[in-house]
Amino acid sequence: MIVHPAGDEGDAAFLTALGERVRELRARRGMTRKILAKDSGVSERYLAQLEGGQGNASLLILRQLARALDVPLTALVSDTPEPPVELTHAVELLRRLPADRLAEARTFLTERFGEVDTTARTARIALIGLRGAGKTTLGTRLAERLGVPFVELDREIERESGVSLATIFDFYGQAGFRRLERRCLERVLDEHPRFVLATGGSIVSEPSTFERLLAACWTVWLKAAPAEHMQRVVAQGDMRPMAGNRESMADLQRILTGREPLYRRADVEVDTSGKTPEESLAALAAAVPAR
Repeated sequence: MIVHPAGDEGDAAFLTALGERVRELRARRGMTRKILAKDSGVSERYLAQLEGGQGNASLLILRQLARALDVPLTALVSDTPEPPVELTHAVELLRRLPADRLAEARTFLTERFGEVDTTARTARIALIGLRGAGKTTLGTRLAERLGVPFVELDREIERESGVSLATIFDFYGQAGFRRLERRCLERVLDEHPRFVLATGGSIVSEPSTFERLLAACWTVWLKAAPAEHMQRVVAQGDMRPMAGNRESMADLQRILTGREPLYRRADVEVDTSGKTPEESLAALAAAVPAR
């Protein structure tokens, strides 16, 4: 199970780290506290409290400090160790590239440093997409056809944690779920050289986990029209998308719009709209690498 530090201790540690980060960034730029106060509009007295781990700054104050220090806001509020300077410079280089060159750079980095085993990758089929796309139904049948195990990542997460997904989110939040999701994905990759994997619809929202999936598996985006997604979920007896939410279809469309650029990074797309399960299975089987 996931264990979080006690609230008070965790908050105090974060404020201490924030203060140290502000002090280090100020020193690195040769700025006295007086200069930073002048450039940011934040009083010297408050800066002293903040650097001493006693100031609980608002988001607006942190933005003022970040601008004065000429760093991204995330550089102040990150609760992970400061990255190596080489990584910082690489990120800044990538940040300046136009979208088309950025895609080219990502492909180069993946091929050069991603440690991608092409043969192993094509033996692992991962299905991505929204709920109701048919990942479980089609994934089970595809695995039977290929003679490989079918794995549902959400069920692996529940098995490892010993509780339901709803309980995980209630007790440990989104961050706790994401840690479990990544851990279970790594375990599945270690245990199975060949499989068909059905992922959760939101796995694409966690960059590091999604990159790992793309590098290790042949990914297929199972897509359908939003209305079909909704009809399929309800047909399965799950009324939660409709319960107390008159804007459920609009919400679904917004989710799809937000995730679509990420889903499109899959190796192939299979549209199941208006197709029977047999027709969708045939399309899916034709989309995966030949054995």
